[in-house]
Amino acid sequence: MQSPIELACIIDDDDMYTNLIIKMINKKKLSKDLLTFKNGKEALDYFVQTLEKTAENKAPQIILLDLNMPVMDGWQFLNELEQHNFPQLKNTTLYIVSSSINPADMERSKTINLVNDFLVKPVSSEELSQAFLKKTA
Repeated sequence: MQSPIELACIIDDDDMYTNLIIKMINKKKLSKDLLTFKNGKEALDYFVQTLEKTAENKAPQIILLDLNMPVMDGWQFLNELEQHNFPQLKNTTLYIVSSSINPADMERSKTINLVNDFLVKPVSSEELSQAFLKKTA
């Protein structure tokens, strides 16, 4: 089976969780390539360097973003990313993936145009598959 997604991105500081998600993505062949970043600053730096300097679309089709990270958290990353207005990201699906069950976080996520949905950790293999396959539908 061919991967439905060419490039996916995981932004999360939890190595064990990231490794688990990578294994699930690879086992189900949900994405051909993966980018991983430990915090929002690393990811933002990548997007600025890659998307501002090339017309070629090297943007991920799907982003899984944690909220609670050091250096730059998920909220700060989203605020910064919105400031750059990368047209290459217009077809990117962004999921907040957080252990937070705070209704305020879920409501706040709905006010940000870049965010498609909020998934609560731990994400099941089925939820992950649905998120990836929904992008290709």
